[in-house]
Amino acid sequence: MARKRTLSRKIRSSTKKTAARRLSRIPVSVGAVAFSPERIEKIVRFLDDKPFEILGPHFFKPQKVVRINAFLPRAQDAWIKTYEREKTIHRMRRLHPMGFFQAVFENVNGVFLYKIGFKDASGYVREAEDPYSLATEITDYDLYLIGEGTHFKSYEKFGAHFKTFRHIEGVHFALWAPNAKSVGVVGNFNHWHVGSHPMTRIGDSGVWGLFIPGLKEREVYKYAIRSWADDEVRIKADPYAFQAELRPRTASVVCSLKRYEWHDSEWLQKRAEANSFTAPISIYEVHLGSWRRQGPGGSVFLNYRELAHQLVDYAKSMGYTHIELLPITEHPLDQSWGYQVTGYYAPTSRFGSPEDFMYFVDHCHQNGVGVILDWVPSHFPKDGHGLAYFDGKQIYAYESWKKGEHKDWATFIFDYGRKEVRNFLISNALFWIDKYHVDGLRVDAVASMIYLDYSKREGEWEPNQYGGRENLEAISFLKKFNEVVHAQHPGILTIAEESTAWGSVSRPTYLGGLGFSMKWNMGWMNDTLKYFSKNPVHRRHHQDMLTFSMLYAFTENFILPLSHDEVTHGKASLIYKMPGDDWQRFANLRLFLGLMYGHPGKKLLFMGADFAQSREWDSNQSLDWHFLDYAPHKQVNQFVKDLNRLYREHRAFHEVDFEWPGFEWIDFSDSTASLLSFIRWSKDKRDLLLVTCNMTPVPRMNYRIGIPKAGFYEEILNSDGREYGGGGIGNSGGVWSQDMPWQGRPFSLALNFPPLAVNMFTFKEIR
Repeated sequence: MARKRTLSRKIRSSTKKTAARRLSRIPVSVGAVAFSPERIEKIVRFLDDKPFEILGPHFFKPQKVVRINAFLPRAQDAWIKTYEREKTIHRMRRLHPMGFFQAVFENVNGVFLYKIGFKDASGYVREAEDPYSLATEITDYDLYLIGEGTHFKSYEKFGAHFKTFRHIEGVHFALWAPNAKSVGVVGNFNHWHVGSHPMTRIGDSGVWGLFIPGLKEREVYKYAIRSWADDEVRIKADPYAFQAELRPRTASVVCSLKRYEWHDSEWLQKRAEANSFTAPISIYEVHLGSWRRQGPGGSVFLNYRELAHQLVDYAKSMGYTHIELLPITEHPLDQSWGYQVTGYYAPTSRFGSPEDFMYFVDHCHQNGVGVILDWVPSHFPKDGHGLAYFDGKQIYAYESWKKGEHKDWATFIFDYGRKEVRNFLISNALFWIDKYHVDGLRVDAVASMIYLDYSKREGEWEPNQYGGRENLEAISFLKKFNEVVHAQHPGILTIAEESTAWGSVSRPTYLGGLGFSMKWNMGWMNDTLKYFSKNPVHRRHHQDMLTFSMLYAFTENFILPLSHDEVTHGKASLIYKMPGDDWQRFANLRLFLGLMYGHPGKKLLFMGADFAQSREWDSNQSLDWHFLDYAPHKQVNQFVKDLNRLYREHRAFHEVDFEWPGFEWIDFSDSTASLLSFIRWSKDKRDLLLVTCNMTPVPRMNYRIGIPKAGFYEEILNSDGREYGGGGIGNSGGVWSQDMPWQGRPFSLALNFPPLAVNMFTFKEIR
């Protein structure tokens, strides 16, 4: 009923011709105010939540009178301009010193089309259609879905959207602020005057709406929100804004996402039909602000379009299948790397416009490279223009400090039990897939979401209803997120950064899992890095660090990550985690990377690791690309390129990553010599790859291992090859099997194990 009453007050004239015909008979006169002084006072003092009840045109049928009310706080003079041919101007009368005006039209049969004009003290003149003569777009069905938490395309209604009502173009604004006493839109168009454009509360829903005619692309705006909690007015950026100003400015920007013409339909079709579990996935993790810079001293960011060509060309030449971007959602502080998000629906303006980012993704797809975004539903910052205490209360975060705050990060935790919050976040996930065609979302800090006591001491957290430490609401949210994303977009990857032993993270929800496609294998990463940091003379005592991962390797669909977190904050670069002199460091690094590519699981490398950048990653500087002018670094780069090529070419490397039939130990028991050997199998068992590793600088010549098949084992990779900076010890391109049973297998090979090296062999069957 509330919607019907609102619509009854709107313009019902279908054409300008009809309106002009009506007005031609209207004499202009000024009548009495039809509204109480108290109600006018609420409007001018920004205290009214139903401004359509007093502002705009109001038709009094028995008297055949239309009264048009307007709040124009800057106006010295105001007028109504009708849509007659001669565009007759009708002066408005000031009824309140703060700028409330009224015009009265008698002997009319209904409301009509018009513009309101005014002149301020400086002589500035503005004319536009009256926002309060036009409808809001939020429907009862929208309100129902929002209340149910199932409006998974809420970004199509909330925020700022270009619309046309009654042939009048403008921008429709919608906002959720249930504890607001009044809400208004402020921007350059109204000189940021709080109350100039008050929004209306839609029924009793906590949703507010307003259509403002005449606003154009690039208009900046925020919301002024007066709270019932403390009667304070807060100026907030739009949570659903598609674009934001470049920091340090924080206003939202009116932006259309409908103009860009995509050229990736073939990629999207293949993505929907693909099986990521059996495909090669080699991810290049990138921070756009420091991958490469330009200008004096590297002070200028590349924009999305420049990055599209330079970054994609590099990733493609290296053989990566995907680029994973540290968060590109809008954030106020560069040093947060994007993890302190204030604009969940806006790609950061540091690198260009939304259309520029569309171009970046499109260019990736046209070159066969997927795009994964870091997504941060685990927390949000306390910045005043953001989600914190949005309408005077914590509507996005838990109100209890024991549930609602991350002490380590000084951030707030989303209230995953609130339907409107779940709606906001799941819609956001779908938004990046719908509007930007991204191929996957890596969900940051999942452990901090699912544990109520994450990084908290006794007394700093609240148990759940059963007395446990699991956040049941967050678990439910993650399951729903995965169900909705996978149902609506087949082929999309959802990846969990989950650092504990929580079970079934990457198993379907109908089997009791969280529903993610894959999970980062943090245990493998920590154990392997710790092992490689040890002097080779001591590695014999720690062989279990390399083999332990195989005890749980197939409990999840794992990605093996060497991420940004491991090469900053005093942890040292990857090359300087390795012990020994320069020769040993580079040999260890090649060995480490070769073992990673041989181990079951998809792959992820952070930028710089693939050419052995020596300093820690610094988000304020470009990578040290000049290192590629030096042979050891260029050789590591070539080694990674060859690893990616072999990984993609050989089915046995990637086809059975998540099940035991794809892996077979040959020997892990010779800890004294620190040697490992294993086989990777293709699904049909027709292809195999033999991987051997020597973790010491001592070569092992003619070392015998057992094998399952007789034939020629072609050496396809030797990290000790001279082309990679090694000593050149190898197996002369391959070795024939011998009919000598060994280690419980019918055949064997006598191989050379070069020092600190990985060797890979593919099986060639005897013809």
